[in-house]
Amino acid sequence: MKKQTLAATKVSDFDRLNRDWYIDKTVQALVFIGGISAIIFIIGIFVFITKEGFGFLVGDFSFKEFFFSPNWRPTSENRATYGILALVAGTASVTGLAMLVAIPFSLGTAIFIAEFATGKTREFLKITVELLAAIPSVVWGFIGLAIMNPLIIDIFDVPVGLNVLNAGIILGLMAAPIMTSIAEDALKAVPDRYREAAEAMGATRWQVIYKVVLPAAKNGLLGAVLLGVGRGFGETMAVLMATGHAINIPTSVFDSVRALTATIAAELGETAVGSPHYQALFTIGNSLFIITFIINLIADLVVRGVRKG
Repeated sequence: MKKQTLAATKVSDFDRLNRDWYIDKTVQALVFIGGISAIIFIIGIFVFITKEGFGFLVGDFSFKEFFFSPNWRPTSENRATYGILALVAGTASVTGLAMLVAIPFSLGTAIFIAEFATGKTREFLKITVELLAAIPSVVWGFIGLAIMNPLIIDIFDVPVGLNVLNAGIILGLMAAPIMTSIAEDALKAVPDRYREAAEAMGATRWQVIYKVVLPAAKNGLLGAVLLGVGRGFGETMAVLMATGHAINIPTSVFDSVRALTATIAAELGETAVGSPHYQALFTIGNSLFIITFIINLIADLVVRGVRKG
């Protein structure tokens, strides 16, 4: 009986180990699939966008006109022109102003939450920031259209309040919450022993933050800023509602502009499928994809350089 019991126990242990091995391999396969799924989706999106705009690239596409002409007239009866220089300038101006608004606001908020706020105050602020990040972009666009527009007209005495300033402020407020969350996580990831060592040497709290915490968290802070830049380039609805949607190379913050994403959103539904205009819009999407890739590549190179330094 004892031999039979021992044999049954060994068989049971073997079955359990065998089952655990299969479970482990299954979990590894699922994790691997999940890890490469993002790459597969990105490649699929790029292939789809390129395929839809391929006819324009081999037909009416002119590199010089497309990237260096400010004339976007895809429906002109005399001669259709497809220049995105004004659209790129509008996108860059709005994103640049948005970063001027968002970076000080988000970093200041993150420093206060991570280094000064305690207890319920910290929890309340973190929840508030997360709620701000959940506000839909169309709501932000409505704020720019209904509130910021007349406010800018009254304060600055300009004829139109839908301009770079309006969109930059709105987009900066949109990007700030997610930038704040990432920056706060980066600051909290700095080990407490860094702070304790600086304080033991007689440093004040501001000196600890400026000379110890911020340099130690620079990779995460840079990631937060670059995520905000990506949000600025990719935002559509709020920019469409707050910029004035005018094809124009801006010379001041009070000029109305049009963004790349807003052009796609406004015109894609009204174009004939397969037409040069339709394909040109997908080529704009391809350009956005490449610009975003370049931004991420530069960010990766900068972060690598910072780590080596």
